[in-house]
Amino acid sequence: MKKITNKILWIFAVGQFGWSLLSGVVTNWLVYYYTDETAGIFGKNITTGTLFLSITLFGLITMVGRIFDAVTDPLIASWSDRSSYKGGRRIPFMKAIAVPFAIVTACVFILPQTGSKIVNDIIVFVTLMLFYLFMTIYCTPYNALISELGNDQKNRINVSTYISFTYIAGLSVSYLIPNIAGVFEPSLGKDNSVRAAISIMCIIAAAAMLIPSLLIKEREYIESKPVETPAFSSLFKSFKNAQFARFVVSDVIYFFAVTLFQTGLPFYETKLMNVPDTMTFTLTVIMTVCSLALYPVINKLAPKLGKKKIIITGFFAYAFVFLLASICGEGVIWGIVIAVCAGVPMAILGILPQAVVADIAEADAFDSGEERSGMFFAARTFAMKMGQAISMLIFTSVVSAFTVEAESGSTTNPFGYRLTAIIATVCCLIGAVLFFFYNEKMIMGKLKKKNAAAGE
Repeated sequence: MKKITNKILWIFAVGQFGWSLLSGVVTNWLVYYYTDETAGIFGKNITTGTLFLSITLFGLITMVGRIFDAVTDPLIASWSDRSSYKGGRRIPFMKAIAVPFAIVTACVFILPQTGSKIVNDIIVFVTLMLFYLFMTIYCTPYNALISELGNDQKNRINVSTYISFTYIAGLSVSYLIPNIAGVFEPSLGKDNSVRAAISIMCIIAAAAMLIPSLLIKEREYIESKPVETPAFSSLFKSFKNAQFARFVVSDVIYFFAVTLFQTGLPFYETKLMNVPDTMTFTLTVIMTVCSLALYPVINKLAPKLGKKKIIITGFFAYAFVFLLASICGEGVIWGIVIAVCAGVPMAILGILPQAVVADIAEADAFDSGEERSGMFFAARTFAMKMGQAISMLIFTSVVSAFTVEAESGSTTNPFGYRLTAIIATVCCLIGAVLFFFYNEKMIMGKLKKKNAAAGE
């Protein structure tokens, strides 16, 4: 086997930029462009009111989507773990789905333009289901490589750091959509300028996702054997791992809280701080720079203090950020303060959770003799999408509950937006408490035994 170098890890990390860019397009702008009473330029094409019990169309779609994911996530993970393709267990999936994943993301915003709202609702539903399915097909094998390329603690921390950087970069670039749309608006109009901006993002994302697929020869760096355990038996084994179960519960809460914040960010700025949505990218750059400045610190502290203590600190830091969002007033200074403070938890929770999953997967392989890293990361991908889905349901339902319909149009009480930030604050505090039960000492002890047995 060839030695895994930092160059290979950086090439691998470029794929994270691609899929996080696509995820950011949907997570950050779907609700904003489809439902906001002033910025929701696509809202005229679909059903924007509540359907029943304050549940909106997007809330219903995301609920159904999670049931869909509950089946597809373990199936894709098992398919990857059990595969014996010439190109490896992971890379062939990534190469095949990168372009379709980007295309379907653009279709979420481009296709629903028929004269029937019901038909458009169905199109939105189908394209979002495909979006989540294609994300699973790319991300599950991709994330499994975090453990397999991170074949020791140094590489594991390094690869987690690199993909955290590219994840933030992809997410940050997705906030450029209003800025890019502004360039095209004079010639294309408001609706099509946004669609053009999203299409450009999707082309860039597809190219980024293909880079590791084309440049990394998996079989030259990773020696792996196909797993024989069936899909749902493998999933059950993963959740039966007590430490992983504890991690996943806190992880769902983390993704719920942070997605609630990301979905609400354009609204916090335009409705509470009274600044234009084009400021979103500027504030995200500030947040990213502050986060990146802390990467070397996190990288050095993690081996010394342990990942658990630092992750818990990240939860509390995010809780403080969300609390600031809930009480913010008018003026861009609030956005700058929140962006600077958010850099701390973004650095921590961007790097270390992936390394924790890799630790657990490797320790489990030592106990069971089966390398099922695909299934462990599939479970985490499911946790991510579960948290995102619940947050979109809660966000749209809470905001809808504070929206008043009138002949002149609909208006939303600002407290509805503040309440979403309060909910995110409480959830982060709960996540911090739950992660106290993760036994990092036991996991690291198993890894030491594994390394000793391998003569490392």
